[in-house]
Amino acid sequence: MNSQALQQLRDYLNSQIIGQGELVNQLLVALLADGHILVEGPPGLAKTRAVKSLADCIAGDFHRIQFTPDLLPADLTGTDIFRPESGEFTFQAGPIFNSLILADEINRAPAKVQAAMLEAMAEKQITAGRQTYPLPELFLVMATQNPIEQEGTYPLPEAQLDRFLLQLDVDYPDAQSELDILRLNRGEAKGQQHQTPPLLSQEAIFTARQSALDIHMAENIEQYIIRIVMATRQPQQYSPELAQWLEMGVSPRATIALDRCARAYAWLDGRDYVSPQDVQAMAFPVLRHRLLLSYHAQAEGIKPNQVITKLLSLVGSA
Repeated sequence: MNSQALQQLRDYLNSQIIGQGELVNQLLVALLADGHILVEGPPGLAKTRAVKSLADCIAGDFHRIQFTPDLLPADLTGTDIFRPESGEFTFQAGPIFNSLILADEINRAPAKVQAAMLEAMAEKQITAGRQTYPLPELFLVMATQNPIEQEGTYPLPEAQLDRFLLQLDVDYPDAQSELDILRLNRGEAKGQQHQTPPLLSQEAIFTARQSALDIHMAENIEQYIIRIVMATRQPQQYSPELAQWLEMGVSPRATIALDRCARAYAWLDGRDYVSPQDVQAMAFPVLRHRLLLSYHAQAEGIKPNQVITKLLSLVGSA
């Protein structure tokens, strides 16, 4: 499959999710790079609609899971059910056995549920009782967090945050986009027909993933990625201010994610090579949830995006 098919998919998603072009682009990057997305933003910004619209275009099942404090791991994974007629236990699969999962307000679930989700995301399998069951080959989790409310939440540990390929910050649309949303909703309420979604087979997606991984990345671009990662671990070599901000650098998983996402970003742009600009564009969603800021940085109100901007200004691409 060529990038033109993905461009048609992007155009369709942008027609359904108004004013959130960055969210649409990163959804496609995650789909190509075979990773999961953590989205932060106030309610009502089309996070659920985005995944549903993507699911409409892919030959795969979609399920939305609302995370709550009373959720149990078996509510996600499924459980063994006793069948009196046969006298045997049979496994009843849970909602996690779908290709596209929306984990709504994931930080409202207790640690046991988060651990079950962690196994599914990291290993594409779940364990119920003594048995381990594989998940679908095409498996994408989009989890949301509300950054405003903290009451009754269980913050995700660093190990689970690291399992997310990307973290996206979704903001309010501008005035023109808000007007377009109003008109789109009014048309849907009247039952008006809109653009027909393109349909991609799972085989086409796997082919596109391989094509994205095969595009050329020069050695100097590889070295650029390594310098960025090492600067998070040894910030004192670059700037005393950066060293004050960072408590801990990113793991090798971040290096792999930055490589895969930069390739996917370039492929979606219709190019057969990766540029420094691709790496810089993907550095923000790849690194922002993996950087552990110091108490000094938090006290000063420093945000991960500011740290990454400083990092990119210090690490040369040449």
